[in-house]
Amino acid sequence: MHISYKKLWKLLIDRNLKKCDLTQAAGISSSSIAKLGRNENVNTDILVKICIALNCKLEEIMELENDYEEV
Repeated sequence: MHISYKKLWKLLIDRNLKKCDLTQAAGISSSSIAKLGRNENVNTDILVKICIALNCKLEEIMELENDYEEV
């Protein structure tokens, strides 16, 4: 299993925001946004800042996905 941030990108689209808007609103670096874009691990502080900036819960920006397809 791995973490996916597809929900975050959809939320940004739904709110008509760009990644640079999120960077400024949450006070996070562009390298953190790049890590999120590659579904890499980020510090939980980053995720909390994003949730505060977007006024949402963790489950609204991330989810666990299987690494394989079940038959």
